[in-house]
Amino acid sequence: MPAADPPRPRPPAAARIALALLVCAIEAAILAWALGGLSRLLSHARALALVACWAISGVALAWSAPGRGRAVVARTPEARWGLLALGLVPLAVAPLAAYGERIDLWPLPGGAALRWAGVAIAALGLGVRVMAMRALGARFSPTLTVLPEHRLETAGIYARIRHPGYVGSVLAALGAALAFGSALGLAPVALLLGLLLGRARREEAMLAEHFGDSWREYRGRSGAFWPR
Repeated sequence: MPAADPPRPRPPAAARIALALLVCAIEAAILAWALGGLSRLLSHARALALVACWAISGVALAWSAPGRGRAVVARTPEARWGLLALGLVPLAVAPLAAYGERIDLWPLPGGAALRWAGVAIAALGLGVRVMAMRALGARFSPTLTVLPEHRLETAGIYARIRHPGYVGSVLAALGAALAFGSALGLAPVALLLGLLLGRARREEAMLAEHFGDSWREYRGRSGAFWPR
């Protein structure tokens, strides 16, 4: 018997978009502080490009966000600290890397080419994440759950990669670190990758139990984080 979560009506699109832009504004404010002030942010082309990418992806996700409060067939328990880390660690990447750039700490080779490539990688990662979440639609959940009539997604962006949303998150974080050219930002990227690898293993165990042979066939022809 599915366990029902308390029903919550879906907020209007305008409210969801306003919240996404507020979150982006907070991220931009933290980034400005790391760079040394608002004037530094406004004169930093790569930082402004990253903020624009954050805003666009945030609005895209807010626009297509599914409603919540649905029944749950299966749920894998997760530690609260782990969920908190998955939310906060990506937010620390850009400010740490920007601070490293400001004080010239552990600069990476490659010059402007590497740094603008970082912006492109971040944009790619955010785009992959948006595509993955839109492909799942109402099946997307921030927690590890299986919903009633949950269909295994094996087409489109999921055809060759089982966790494109996680791949997008890592690319977005890596790109943000490279955009400022400081190795200081690579530490939280490595931590994020470790957290997502562990979460992917727990998620796959849940899906294998629920979908059985269908999951095993899909796993045999796809890679977890890299196309097979």
